[in-house]
Formats: sequence, structure tokens, C-alpha cells
Amino acid sequence: MNRDANKRSVLRWIHIIFGIPILGYIYSPFEDLQYYARSIRFVFVPVIVLSGFWMWKGHVIRRLISKRSLSIGKSIQN
Repeated sequence: MNRDANKRSVLRWIHIIFGIPILGYIYSPFEDLQYYARSIRFVFVPVIVLSGFWMWKGHVIRRLISKRSLSIGKSIQN
């Protein structure tokens, strides 16, 4: 297994694992929502959003970062 496939697999599992508590939040009784709300809003949803964006458009972000580092390196050398 190459390095990129391993990264994708890890991101997929993070996305799946962090999605399980959201299902519990959705299907839990209304009285119990106050106990889950803070962790769902500030931990689980941001992790799922970031991992989803990274799986979807990570190649574009990596390309932009590598171009920026190359241009910075060239300007330092000149």
C-alpha cells in the first residue's frame, strides 16, 4: 500500500468514526441533547467538515502549498 492510499484510508476512518456520535445526537431523546450539544458543535462537526474537505479538495490545497513553497524558495535564492 502506498503512502497516499494509506492517508486516504486514515481520513475515511476518521470521517466515519467521528460521524457516529452525530448519529447518536440526531436520534437521542430531546431531553439528552444538552449533554451532547457542545462536543458535537465544537469537536465532531469541525473534524468531519475538515476531513471531508481534505478528502474532496486536498489535492488542490497540496498543490497550492507546494507552489507557494517553491516560489518562496526561489525568491530566497535570488
